[in-house]
Amino acid sequence: MVTALRSLLFMLIFYGGSLSFVLTAMLFGWVAPTAVQRIATAWSRFHRGCARWLLGQKVVVEGELPRGPYLYIVKHESMFETIDMLCLFDRPAIGAKRELFDIPLWGGIARRYGLIPIERTAGASALRALRAAAKEATAEGRAICLFPEGTRVPHGECPPLKAGFAGLYSLLRLPVVPIAIDSGRVSPRGRFLKRAGIITYKVGEMIPPGLDRKDAETRVHAAINALNP
Repeated sequence: MVTALRSLLFMLIFYGGSLSFVLTAMLFGWVAPTAVQRIATAWSRFHRGCARWLLGQKVVVEGELPRGPYLYIVKHESMFETIDMLCLFDRPAIGAKRELFDIPLWGGIARRYGLIPIERTAGASALRALRAAAKEATAEGRAICLFPEGTRVPHGECPPLKAGFAGLYSLLRLPVVPIAIDSGRVSPRGRFLKRAGIITYKVGEMIPPGLDRKDAETRVHAAINALNP
């Protein structure tokens, strides 16, 4: 009963409050595009606050998050981490499915924020565009974050990485920081009920650039699944 009440309050307050952030971003995005990044960061902090005080979900980071021109590869179990990346990093450039940019209103804000569109069937031109967007982000000192599984997966499942990781790893030649997360334990995909508990980020060992594809994928896959049973 308590879990259901908390989940209902979260839905009403977070989604209701999110509308004001969207409208503000739309308003300021036309006259001051850089303001969208600040508004998005405030929205992410609002989300974490709602998760903490309405759902009883506390965030813990195990290990040190290095700051610099790195490619951060993150496990994807729930909506939580897609929004929370803006709390972990300063204005991160997050890889997002290309289809999301076609959503009315949201797509325009995503472009102004500087999300990186990911083509599911990336040809040579798409990879060049991806590389250019990522290079621009690193030049601005922004972290690049990628969810290599392509979609949210239930806690405990370890699907293979999508091809996009290997392509970006090869193109950017940046050190990789893998990050595991267990958000699916308390906020399962597609479930209304969200439970109280601790959401853990576990920072894995840095993976150097220049490894062959199989070696890099094996290391990343093991690291991002470090919190799976």
